[in-house]
Amino acid sequence: MPMKVALSYKHVSSIQARSPNIEIRNIIMRFGFRVSYFEIIYISFPEATNNRILVGMKTSPRHGLWFHLFDVLLNIVIIVGVVAVIRTFLVSPFQVEGNSMLSTLEHKEYIIINKLAYHIGSPNRGDVVVFRPPNDPKRPYVKRIMGVPGDRIVIENGVVFIRPEGSKELVEIDEEYLNIKNVGKTFQAPPSSGNTDFISYTVPEGHYFMLGDNRQGSLDSRSFRDESGDPIPYVEEDNVLGKVWMVALPISKIHALEPPLYDL
Repeated sequence: MPMKVALSYKHVSSIQARSPNIEIRNIIMRFGFRVSYFEIIYISFPEATNNRILVGMKTSPRHGLWFHLFDVLLNIVIIVGVVAVIRTFLVSPFQVEGNSMLSTLEHKEYIIINKLAYHIGSPNRGDVVVFRPPNDPKRPYVKRIMGVPGDRIVIENGVVFIRPEGSKELVEIDEEYLNIKNVGKTFQAPPSSGNTDFISYTVPEGHYFMLGDNRQGSLDSRSFRDESGDPIPYVEEDNVLGKVWMVALPISKIHALEPPLYDL
């Protein structure tokens, strides 16, 4: 435990001494592994009461080379540990690659994802997230969650409809974040096919359905396939790394992302 040292300062209003005495005291203070040496200098006057005045204090380092090396290494370990905890459980930076989220996110932008949000809660419909896709788990993707467990997703005539679990009605989704090029242009895979035929997905428990905001240029749940070419459209919750919190760079485009409110 570190040693606490209390120092008092006293003012002498009248001094009649002719020859003051000088007293030097050495104090050793320990703060964890760190040791500091102090010299405290007092002047005292024999004929005065309350007669000691603290006039100076100086440190005298007495550390060897190995101590300093250990101190540097300890600080490095602490810093690395703190950064690892922050990036694992709190926030983490990513760089956007490609244009699949235009106009919400652009190529080469740096984003900050909030990992804590999904340690204490679950992903929500409309969140923009970073995740590992089922067909390429080594490469993180960034998309928007369109379907949560229990949702039925219908794509028809270029529009997305959702029927939440427990509801009997399909609701057309108003996606205000889509640019003019993509409004009414959500097609079957491949995304630029122009295929407006009916297709339906039912999101299983513990999984999510993802779409990119650039609907004609996004590889997402419509396109995920296994090695045999069979559709694997759903993303496991454990593979959702975090919620996109903000755009950090370039500085001119710094802003926080707000999830949309769907009328469901």
